[in-house]
Amino acid sequence: MGLLTFSINVTLDGCVDHREGIADDETHAHYTRLLKENGAMVWGRTTYEMMEAYWPLVARGEVEAPQALREWAVTLEGMPKYVVSATRTNFPWTNSHHLTGELRAAVQEIKDRTPDGVLVGSGKLAMELDRLDLIDEYRFLVHPMITGHGPTLFHGGLASTRRLELVAAQPLSNGAVTVHYRRAA
Repeated sequence: MGLLTFSINVTLDGCVDHREGIADDETHAHYTRLLKENGAMVWGRTTYEMMEAYWPLVARGEVEAPQALREWAVTLEGMPKYVVSATRTNFPWTNSHHLTGELRAAVQEIKDRTPDGVLVGSGKLAMELDRLDLIDEYRFLVHPMITGHGPTLFHGGLASTRRLELVAAQPLSNGAVTVHYRRAA
């Protein structure tokens, strides 16, 4: 059974707005490595729709992009992508699948059949999966900025505190820090 890892960009004040943060070669290389270490992605519909509008074009070379972005896009293109949605059923992007049925059981099934692990990169979905006690690890890229706006990490809260153990932390040359935590026993 693979682990379910919540991975997202976050600012020092908890903002997870996709328009905030440092999007350079170093951060894209970090996320490319993370994709290659895992076997699948799980997204909510909104995140999927933001991604499908741009990244397949980069992967196919239809949009000019630096090499680090293209490598990330090509890696993502080949990866299975599972989408949670109550309003959409057709997901034409390569290797995309509609996740149906009861959420806990459906995500657990993906974890069970993906030994390399599964990444969740949607904030609202991750909060729901955390409430269902399905997230095993957290890998955040903490950006050196305070935005003063949302959306924010775990907005709306969790039923209880999550105790975590630090696995690794590494500063990047751009001032961001990668942090990797796992649920404490």
